[in-house]
Amino acid sequence: MTAKLHPSKVTPASLGYSMPAEWEPHQATWLSWPRPDGISFPDKFDPIPAYWVRMCRELIKGEEVHVNTFDDTHEESIWGFLRADKLSFTDSTGKTHGSHPRIFLHRFPAYEPWCRDHGPIFVKNPDSPDPIAVVDWGYNAWGGKYPPFDLDDDVPSKVADLLGLPLFKNPTVMEGGSIEVNGMGTLMTTTSCLLNKNRNPHLSQAQIEKQLKDYLGVKHILWLGDGIAGDDTDGHIDDISRFVSANTIVTAVEYDPADENFQPLMANYEKLLTTHDQDGNPFRVISLPMPPKLEHDGQRLPASYANFYIGNEAVLVPIYGCDYDIEVLITLQELFPTRRVVGIDCTNLIWGLGAFHCVTQQQPKA
Repeated sequence: MTAKLHPSKVTPASLGYSMPAEWEPHQATWLSWPRPDGISFPDKFDPIPAYWVRMCRELIKGEEVHVNTFDDTHEESIWGFLRADKLSFTDSTGKTHGSHPRIFLHRFPAYEPWCRDHGPIFVKNPDSPDPIAVVDWGYNAWGGKYPPFDLDDDVPSKVADLLGLPLFKNPTVMEGGSIEVNGMGTLMTTTSCLLNKNRNPHLSQAQIEKQLKDYLGVKHILWLGDGIAGDDTDGHIDDISRFVSANTIVTAVEYDPADENFQPLMANYEKLLTTHDQDGNPFRVISLPMPPKLEHDGQRLPASYANFYIGNEAVLVPIYGCDYDIEVLITLQELFPTRRVVGIDCTNLIWGLGAFHCVTQQQPKA
């Protein structure tokens, strides 16, 4: 199949498309499987593939999982991991391994596994003959920090081709982890990331807002400030504040005044208490504690409980083997009573400077 590429002057919003909230029904979750040749997990790759196996195992209980693979050698290694866990899958040639697979492999190579940022952003219009479409933003590996990134940047168009979906290309640099929507018209982001001159130096804040409104169908934008220490994305919203319903936000708070995260996270929390939604109503704001400071080889890591992923049947939550883990899992279970809240120790995964939300991208159900 081939994507239906729209002219540059036609925007998703003009055709009635908007980005659904993450908790709305998925057709699938997309992943890019990590490579031992990648740069994301220096000297600590061996425990990493087990995270992708675990995500597959948990998510297929409620939806399909689609996996981007790099080459023959990479894909064959993935076969081994899936078979060892007795998971059925369809390989990139269409051959089925096992019975009734819900895991599908695709030869869409990406250098690094952060599918939230280089993967497709799906938008939806249930009244359209094509109810799902893909927005393909520009991608420059978080301000050009980690070249090369050309293959990663090509992933959205390849997914749109595979699925035969309308494709809206926009050269504006925009990572999925930098935006958070409530599905009702409000988008949340940070000035430290979207206004950083290493992304779109030619665009003003007003021009960036217009891009978000035109391509994601939002009406109201909340701007928070700085992200957390150790975050190489310049402050992605998905490490600090998340929508968990149309009118509820969970936000990370550091309780130790001596910690470098204390002031920026408190400023974001206080700002959220004064914000309103697209209809002028205040949000319910719930704080999540930050885990204790986590370092590797003297480097501060961006460990955060906010980087969870909301699947159809399960919420995958990064935990860190500390006293706050149980408190956070209880809080999130109360907020997602119809889903399993699954805590998975991410002490190894966070060495790549991201967790479950960073490596997943949801495809909404038509």
